Amino acid sequence: MFSINLSSTKLWMVFLLVLGCLTLSACATKPVAATAKQDLCEIFRDKPNWYRSAKKSVDRWGGNIHVPMAIIYQESSFKRKARPPRQYLLGFIPGKRASDAYGYAQALKSTWGEYRTASGRRSADRDDFSDAFDFVLWYMSVTQQRNQVSKWDAYAQYLNYHEGQGGYSRGSYKSKQWLINVAKRVEARSKSYSAQLNQCKAELDSAKRSWF
Repeated sequence: MFSINLSSTKLWMVFLLVLGCLTLSACATKPVAATAKQDLCEIFRDKPNWYRSAKKSVDRWGGNIHVPMAIIYQESSFKRKARPPRQYLLGFIPGKRASDAYGYAQALKSTWGEYRTASGRRSADRDDFSDAFDFVLWYMSVTQQRNQVSKWDAYAQYLNYHEGQGGYSRGSYKSKQWLINVAKRVEARSKSYSAQLNQCKAELDSAKRSWF
């Protein structure tokens, strides 16, 4: 009788453990609500682990939180499995995508490989937010070194991010008015995010560590 009760208890514990893991997984991958994307404080209140990850990356690479977040918003709208749209032949036959960009940061495989080597984060994944944020801040650090662009200059940082440091130094963006307009939007969003974060930073820093 005792043996049966013990087995039942163990089975119940296993069930709870599996349920807990599924809950953690669901919380970890829950998308950012459309209304929250405009407010950095709401994003971090909903996903405190993102805030902690962002702070660790800032400690590692220097810089700030609001510019990388504005870039990630522009690139993927905080969608973890984002990809460039497919090209269609004759208007309806699915073709190749414009590039192999993927994840929160829309990082290319080749550039992601460079990041893994430079950062030592060999297991980093493009659809993991903490890795993606770290990647963006790493890329901004490279931009600062190569093209002397401040990490607080969201406009020029985004142009480097989109065109590559070489393309930016050659002025490839100057003939792309649409891209200049996008960079201006990223700059405006970064300023908005910065102001918002200033209002809630103390709250986020003092918040108890969440399991999720």
